[in-house]
Amino acid sequence: MTEPRPLALVTGASSGIGLELARQFAEHGFDLVVNAEDAELTTAAEQLRAAGTAVQAVQADLRSRTGIDDLWAAVQATGRPLAAAALNAGVGKGGPFTENDLADELAIIDLNVVSTVVLAKYALRDMAARGEGRVLITSSIASTMPGPHQAVYNASKSFVQSLAEALATELRDTGVTVTSLMPGPTDTEFFERGDLMDTKLGQGPKDDPAQVARQGFEAMMAGKDKVLGGSVMSKAQAVVNSVLPDRLKSAGHAKMAEPGSAG
Repeated sequence: MTEPRPLALVTGASSGIGLELARQFAEHGFDLVVNAEDAELTTAAEQLRAAGTAVQAVQADLRSRTGIDDLWAAVQATGRPLAAAALNAGVGKGGPFTENDLADELAIIDLNVVSTVVLAKYALRDMAARGEGRVLITSSIASTMPGPHQAVYNASKSFVQSLAEALATELRDTGVTVTSLMPGPTDTEFFERGDLMDTKLGQGPKDDPAQVARQGFEAMMAGKDKVLGGSVMSKAQAVVNSVLPDRLKSAGHAKMAEPGSAG
């Protein structure tokens, strides 16, 4: 009998970094449960299956507990243990905090923070009970700085970065690893969806999502606590952020993310 292929879960897998992470898993012999809330997921799943990978696509909105629980029920229905989970789904919103719609900002928290906490809880409990497993959480270089004109998004990434590093320490020497992936600006639909296209940030240079995903996958498989994703320039920004005062980082971010700054 042949050894069964390991199973991986990837959220936010219809495009961008999530789709590229799913490709990494497929290329390295994993079967997949992939999730996103949009119809693009169907096309993404077909592309992944073309490489010979078994793929179950679960279209569910992780901004709601119902969507989260529907996804986890689909994972459990496979009857297979999760070898790995890439908790990648996330959304942002540009603009002044006092003017942005409250529902949009709460949706950022529901997706970026709440769904990550709940799915990490479900996945890591099972993995810890078995004594093996890998979780990758997509954070951001944004987690290292306050984010004027993107205040709730940056705060959400600071939350998940702290969570990932804490869990990595809690689970050390258990056979379970938690890795945070910290990309810089990456060429995905994030900026268009977040109304950031009229900003210097939205119009600035972007990293290749395939490169970011490969770096994240390799770090996860190596059991690293965290990895800076993207180009040398993006990694250098993160290193500079580690020594700059928050006040200066905040002022710099304000200039990059201010609406209309691209003009």
